[in-house]
Amino acid sequence: MKLPFLPGMKSGATVVGLDIGSSRVKAVELKAHGEGFELVKLGSAVLPPEAIVQGAFLNTTAIVDAIREAVEGAGIRSKDVATAISGHSVIVKKITLQQMSREQLEESIKWEAEQYIPFDVNEVNLDFQILDDGRGEGQMDVLLVAAKKDLLDDYVQVIAEAGYTAQVVDIAGFAVENAWEANRGEDDDGTIALANVGSQVTNINVVSGGIPVFTRDVALGGALYTEEIQKSLSIGFEEAEKIKIGDADVASKDVVPKEVDESMRQVTSQIVGEIARSLEFYAATAEDGGLSKIVLAGGSAHVSGLAAAFEERMDVPVEVINPVSRVQVGSGVDASDIEDLGPALAVGVGLAMRRLDEQ
Repeated sequence: MKLPFLPGMKSGATVVGLDIGSSRVKAVELKAHGEGFELVKLGSAVLPPEAIVQGAFLNTTAIVDAIREAVEGAGIRSKDVATAISGHSVIVKKITLQQMSREQLEESIKWEAEQYIPFDVNEVNLDFQILDDGRGEGQMDVLLVAAKKDLLDDYVQVIAEAGYTAQVVDIAGFAVENAWEANRGEDDDGTIALANVGSQVTNINVVSGGIPVFTRDVALGGALYTEEIQKSLSIGFEEAEKIKIGDADVASKDVVPKEVDESMRQVTSQIVGEIARSLEFYAATAEDGGLSKIVLAGGSAHVSGLAAAFEERMDVPVEVINPVSRVQVGSGVDASDIEDLGPALAVGVGLAMRRLDEQ
C-alpha cells in the first residue's frame, strides 16, 4: 500500500476511487479513454448521522455497509481501491531543506520531519515529494506529508471489513486537484484555490504552476447548515439535508420561514469567513499571493449563495467544479446520479485517476 500518494501518479493498474465522506460514501470507476478518462461505474450510499464525527469512526458497521452498498450497487467488481484522508490528523507542509538526493532524503526524512509536525514522529506515516531541487544556494523545496497511523488504520480496517483492499491512501485536497487538473479550462492559469466543502471538514489546496503551495483543513462544513435548519424547523436530519440543497417539498411550497433563510446566510458567512482567513494568510505570506480563481468542490459547494459570498469576500472569480466536464460518461452510468452528486464527486473522481505503481 502506498501512503499517501502525491499528485501526478498515473501508471499501472486501475483502482476504484472510494471517497468515505462523513455523510456519504462515493465509489467511482474510470478507465482510460483516448487521452482522458471514461466514467464506467458510479455508486453512492448515505451514512447515518454521526457515523463519522470529525474524522472519528463511531459506527464502523454502518460505514462498512455503506462501502459495500456504494461499490456493489454500482456493479463494480474490482477489489482494489484508492481512498482519501483529511483533518487534524493529517499535516501537509511545503518545507525548504538542504539539497540532497532522493535516496538521502528517504533516509533522513524522519529526522527532518520532527521539527515540522506537531505529532510524535513514531506515530505517523511520512511521505514527501521533491518540488524543486534546483532552487539554488544548495537548497530544495519539498512537500512533506504526515498522517497519524491510527487514522490510516481506521480507513484500512473498514475497507478490509467490507471486502476490499486499500491500495492507495491519498490526501483529499490532492484528489480534488487531480479532478480539477483533468477538467480544467484552457484559461485556468495562475494561482488557483481549491476549496472542497464537505459535511464536517473543508479541504483547502492552493495550486500554482501545478504545484500545491498551501494546504490546510478547516473543521467546518455543510453540516452547519443542516444543524441550523433542524433547529429552526424542529425536523429530522434527512429532511433538513433536502432543504439545504433546495430539494424538498417543504422548500418548493415556499413554507420555509425567513428565520431559516437568515440562518443559512449566517452559516454561509461563517464558512466563507473561515476559509477566506486561511486564503488571506496564504496571500500575506506568499511571494506572489494573488489568487486567479477560487474553485469550490464538495457536497456543499452548490448551496445557494455560497459561491457568490466567496466572490464578494475575496474579489476574485469563483466557480463550482464539474468533476466530469471532460470525462466521457459511459452508458452504464445514470446521468441523474451525476447531477445529484455534482461537485461532491471531485474526490472520488480524483482518486479513480490514480494507478498502482508498476514497480
